[in-house]
Formats: sequence, structure tokens, C-alpha cells
Amino acid sequence: MVFLFRDKSISSVFFLILLCFGVHAHLFINTPQVVVIEGSGLISSALSLFVKDYLPQTAVAFIYIAIVLLQAIRLNLVMNELRMYNQSGFTTGMAYILLTAFFPQWSNLTPAILANTFVIWIFIQLSKLYTHPSPKTLLFNTGLIVGASVLCYHPTGILIVVVLFALAIVRTFLLSEWLVLLLGIFMPFYLVISYFYLNNKMTLLETVLPYVQLNLPVSKTEVWFWINLATMIFMLVAGIIFWSKENSRMVIQIRKTWAAMMVMVFIMLPVPFIFSHAGMEAAALSLVPLAGFIANIFIYPKKLLLPNLLFILAIVIVIHNNWLLIKN
Repeated sequence: MVFLFRDKSISSVFFLILLCFGVHAHLFINTPQVVVIEGSGLISSALSLFVKDYLPQTAVAFIYIAIVLLQAIRLNLVMNELRMYNQSGFTTGMAYILLTAFFPQWSNLTPAILANTFVIWIFIQLSKLYTHPSPKTLLFNTGLIVGASVLCYHPTGILIVVVLFALAIVRTFLLSEWLVLLLGIFMPFYLVISYFYLNNKMTLLETVLPYVQLNLPVSKTEVWFWINLATMIFMLVAGIIFWSKENSRMVIQIRKTWAAMMVMVFIMLPVPFIFSHAGMEAAALSLVPLAGFIANIFIYPKKLLLPNLLFILAIVIVIHNNWLLIKN
């Protein structure tokens, strides 16, 4: 099955669409929940005001499918344009879609799934850092996107750490560039705080600031949770191994971009443990870098035995999760 996604063709996009509907087949029986986490940002407020209890369940299902598909295709096109692999294909989009069905919490319409649009956008910005002719303009714009994403979904506050580490890795240290980036990050908060101050609403300030508190994202787990997690980690490690074999053959710009993605994956994975009440839903923020690395295991091996075995294992997990979602 993996060979269907190793070519850069329109047919691969068609198979991506089929895959997305297939791994989320439960939507035809039991539509996804609209998860609203109070005090987590503007996205939750928008979902509560305009989507939850206001749109038909069928519409919610198609919105979820459309968002996942668009994000998968956009991420895949970006990886191809940046020549992150030695051949173009749609394995990144395939990996992204498969991962969205790895945990039941990721099969719902959540602020984290919507916020992945910001994560992809920020990754695109970071990929330009090494050779951009106007790095300060790029850094300021990147900071604006990061600040806006935090206002929209508070757990994306971890992206502040990501862009700071990425800047340290990709470019030599210049204090002016760091200050410009920090200025861009703070600007959306400055505008919001100014609005609150001018309208005598400073009591609302805490609603726009992330609340960091260590916690466990799940209170009790089943065996299948650990199977899903172990499979995902194994796929990530295998993808990193295949990536490391090809990394030395890549030009410096691509290696720097991979380094930025490596920062993203290891900093964003602990998000559910850092932000109070974020839960496993927030772990979906790591889908973008996870898909980037896991795609290596599907695109590089000349013999498709291992990629097909991992694909089949992922499908087994997806079928089990679909059964759970339908049963509930």
C-alpha cells in the first residue's frame, strides 16, 4: 500500500483523500465531538460560539476531514518544495493522516487540530531563516505568527521556545535579531493589553495568557493506549534512523531545516504535561514534526517490507480506535 504514496502525482492526492475517509470511517456512524476547553484561547471561544451546538453533526465531520486533508497536503507540498527528502512523494501527508487517527482524542474537532495550521506556517517561516535576504523582517513576522497562535490556543506557547532554539541553531547569534523576534512575539499581546487597558477590562488579562502547570494528560490508561504510543515512538525512531543516513548527503540549508524540525518534535511532545487541562488533545500539536520524520521510514527503504508492515500495524491501530469511537 505504501507504494501508492511514493509518487508525486494527482493519483497520490486521490489516495490521500481515500485514506483520510478510511481511517476516520467512524465519522459516518458517530460524528466527531467539538472539544471546547474554556480559557484555552480564541479558537475554543470561536468553536463554542459558532460550531458547537450550532452546526449539524454531518457538517462538523466534513469540517474535520477538510482541515486534516488540507493540513496534510500543505505540509507535504512544503516538504517537497524544500527538498527535505531525496525524492518527492506524498508519504508525509500519508503519515500525518494516519497519525490523526492514532488516539481517539485526535479524531475530534479540537483547538489543537486547528492550531496545527499555525505550526505548519511557523515551520515554513523557520525554513527560510538560513538564506533569507531580510532576516529581521522574517523574524518579526514569525514572532507575530507565534504571538497570534498563543492568543488563539494557549498550549502553542511552547512555540516560543521552539523558535528561540531554532534561531540559535540556524543563525549565528545577533542580539538585534533576537530582540526583533521577541518584539514580534510580544506585539499581539501588546495590542490586546492596550485594548483591555483603554476599555477598563484589565481583569480579563489572565484569559489571554497561557497557564503553565505540570500535570498528567491522562488519568487512567488501557493496554491499547501504550500499544499506540509505543508504535508511534518506534516509527519516529525508525524515521530518525533513516533520516540520519541521508542527512550527510544534504546541503547545509536542508540540514538546518531538519534541525529546526528536530527541535520542534522534542520540545512539542511534552506539551500535554506542561499546560494545565490541555489533555491528550494538545499532543496533536506534535503531529507536524512527527509526520515529517516518520515519513522517512516510508519513502527511503528500497524494499517495502518494513514500510508495509508499519503501515499495516498503523491500520490495525486505526481500526481499533474506530471501533472504540463507534462503540462510545
